[in-house]
Amino acid sequence: MICLTNPLIVQSDMTLMLEVYSPLFEQARNAIAPFSEIIKSPDHIHTYRLTPISLWNSQAIGITVEKVLERLTFFAKFPVSENVLFKIKEIMERFGLIEIYSHNNVLFLAIKNIDLMISLSNNEKISHFFQKQVDPCVFTIRDIDRGRIKQALIKEGYPALDLAGYVEGEKLKSPMALRTEYVLRPYQEMASASFINAGSKIGGSGVIVLPCGSGKTITATSVMVHMQCHTLILTTGVTAVRQWKQELLEKTTLYPENIGEYSTDTKEIRPITLSTYQMLTHRKSKEDDFLHFGHLNTQPWGLIIYDEVHLLPAQVFQFTASLQAVRRLGLTATLIREDGREDDVFSLIGPKCFDIPWKEVEQKGWIAKTTCTEIRVTLAHAQKIDYATVERRFRFRVASENSNKLKVIHHLLQKHPHDPTLIIGQFIEQIKHIAHHFKIPLITGKTPQKDRDALYAQFKAGVQPVLAVSSVANFAVDLPDASVAIQVSGKFGSRQEEAQRLGRILRPKKDGRMAYFYTLVTEDTEEQEYAFRRQMFLVEQGYTYSIRKEL
Repeated sequence: MICLTNPLIVQSDMTLMLEVYSPLFEQARNAIAPFSEIIKSPDHIHTYRLTPISLWNSQAIGITVEKVLERLTFFAKFPVSENVLFKIKEIMERFGLIEIYSHNNVLFLAIKNIDLMISLSNNEKISHFFQKQVDPCVFTIRDIDRGRIKQALIKEGYPALDLAGYVEGEKLKSPMALRTEYVLRPYQEMASASFINAGSKIGGSGVIVLPCGSGKTITATSVMVHMQCHTLILTTGVTAVRQWKQELLEKTTLYPENIGEYSTDTKEIRPITLSTYQMLTHRKSKEDDFLHFGHLNTQPWGLIIYDEVHLLPAQVFQFTASLQAVRRLGLTATLIREDGREDDVFSLIGPKCFDIPWKEVEQKGWIAKTTCTEIRVTLAHAQKIDYATVERRFRFRVASENSNKLKVIHHLLQKHPHDPTLIIGQFIEQIKHIAHHFKIPLITGKTPQKDRDALYAQFKAGVQPVLAVSSVANFAVDLPDASVAIQVSGKFGSRQEEAQRLGRILRPKKDGRMAYFYTLVTEDTEEQEYAFRRQMFLVEQGYTYSIRKEL
């Protein structure tokens, strides 16, 4: 049945086109967001894509195939193709066709379809994991292969439902509790409960997706309080390790001696141990073993928390594959991975078990209200020839390092003289030049940790109101008073990076003031095209970018 007032067009290639100006836009967007991915978001029509991962994630939180089909047909402008409906059904029915379970300390893999069993038995990528065949469709598998076979199966299009359970890990000798002055917000309670209660539905591990600045750390802490077990927390860097430690000491009854830092400077293993992805994957050469992998792998963990889980290096997937007997909690603001390895996050960490729109959190006042502005800057005359003559692969950098951006930065700093401001850039030489030009401190990956900590402390105290930072500050840097971010260059079309950089200024301000996110883009160049791609995720979350010419 044709309904021209409906906003959704479902296309035969599994993409969805949603009309922005329809009165039903928001209702339809909220309905399809749990099982689709945004790929384009221009002014008039947003385009989404249905993928196996997006559909399987929706099943993990209880959205059935019937609900997906019902929502699509309800909002569709034109009848949905039977082929599309069939394909969605086919993909979603694969979820749960393969189960991993445990009995008498033996792992079994059960396949619920005889034809699928025959197919997988003849697939060398899968069959080499099979040990003893105990039933026509049931095989034993080795404990060490629990993660690896899940990785292999999802690559073949069949997610395994892991119901094998987990070791409890060593229990904390002194109970851990949240201090009475810290009360979880409703969505934090829901997120924590969604993970804690996940065992009956999705095996007990998964990913919590919350906006930057909305309290992922305290949400994870409430999970730790519930589980009361030895916990390994993996983060993106030493700054994040120390912020986690500070929060745990401030908000829980843990004592300093309960928390260990396993980093370049310190090698402490304690009931709650904080380390970094870099430590886990460190080795002297490509031929050598990982130096710290074995030591951390043999500890009696009951829970592993992956901060910024969307950033997991490939080697950490290897570590995680061998730790499937431990409950795993991933934390992120967005599950987008620019390398396309979302299926590894799904199979090895777990499916998404909680998500909430950024704007919904903003409306409640739990993150700062923010205006996003793209300022288009003309290319400096001296760089126009470089841009026209340089090899195509270098054009983006020439445009990004446009010297005319200095004038815009100067204007913005004058416009926000009393607002704590971060100037963020991708290219080290560019950000060095900006820091030198404006006589402001610079933080890069080469800045010693003690100097970083000192500069962050000065920024928090208001002693140093402006910092120039490289991509090292994209993640897990807690600067609650930062209210202005000026992005001078970025990592091509990385939606993930755009979201994280906005996140640096989203913590709610004590005086309730606005936050301002500026991205400086050289007009009529490749940088402008990449900027459009970078903004997709945030636009889908409800943010709008106003476009302005050079100030």
